[in-house]
Amino acid sequence: MNDHDLIRQLLQNRDRENADLAEDIIQTALRLLDEKMDRRDMRVIASALKELRYAAKIFAPYQNHRKVTVFGSARTRPDTPPYQQAVEFGKAIVKRGFMVITGGGEGIMGAAQRGAGRGNSFGLNIRLPFEQEPNEEIAGDKKLIFFKYFFTRKLCFMKESDAIALFPGGFGTHDEGFEALTLMQTGKAQPKPLVFVDAPRGHYWKTWWRFVEDQLLGADLIDKDDLALFKITDDVEEACDEIAGFYRNYHSSRYVKDLLVLRLQHPVTETLLRTLNERFAKICRPGGAFQASAPLPEEENEPETLSLHRIVFPFNRTNFGRLRLLIDVVNQH
Repeated sequence: MNDHDLIRQLLQNRDRENADLAEDIIQTALRLLDEKMDRRDMRVIASALKELRYAAKIFAPYQNHRKVTVFGSARTRPDTPPYQQAVEFGKAIVKRGFMVITGGGEGIMGAAQRGAGRGNSFGLNIRLPFEQEPNEEIAGDKKLIFFKYFFTRKLCFMKESDAIALFPGGFGTHDEGFEALTLMQTGKAQPKPLVFVDAPRGHYWKTWWRFVEDQLLGADLIDKDDLALFKITDDVEEACDEIAGFYRNYHSSRYVKDLLVLRLQHPVTETLLRTLNERFAKICRPGGAFQASAPLPEEENEPETLSLHRIVFPFNRTNFGRLRLLIDVVNQH
């Protein structure tokens, strides 16, 4: 009996919906042995798979809850304006129906979770020799997950969140912010609101924005439409409005072959279609147009979305800043 038959036999009484993917994982593991992979590489792959499996297990019961990932410095003291702003943000965003994900440490992370409360918080903690002891709000909670690797942790931050809020922070905060922007700019992450939150009358992110405008946009290193991927504010309610407003009509999206499917909570009007075809025709592939649609056959494996309304179009998969502007228009209807 060959490997393929043995794996099929092993999986025959397991979850049939995902058996093909489990088979791929097992086949990949066997190839690592056949290729005599270095043990250090094997450890990285094995640890990463374990971390991602466990994180997926913890998040699974909360799939239908919208979540906001909050980034910011672990060094921010409780007596500072950014800390208090993060506490208020945590309180306000929970009132809008969102849960909060942070790195689980102190500073901004602890502040956001104190505002949100233990029941509405997830902590994705990284094992470091300093700065990353879990904050008391999340310590001991089943929703606190420990990671060895930054890359698996960052993947979970993006994959599990419906929005991102960044407060002032150091290298790590900038790394997380730029990665989020890069993933959305290149279409490697679902569209989602990204808000940079300054302290009241603060200048931290406003100074950063001037750098982006002068050095990146000014040198044609990004497009003007890319600036639509984020918002900067020093007002908690405005930040929450930006996040909640993104889902006023827009619900989610996915690709089906060459089509991008936008799922909406309200019926698609002729006025909306006409507006999109007039203002956003250039993000369609040649000859394409925006159309209302019933659920496509390929979406049958997502029954929770079948009652939603849809707009489909052949997206050029290039102008993601422009796509964000389109979603803003959709949310106005």
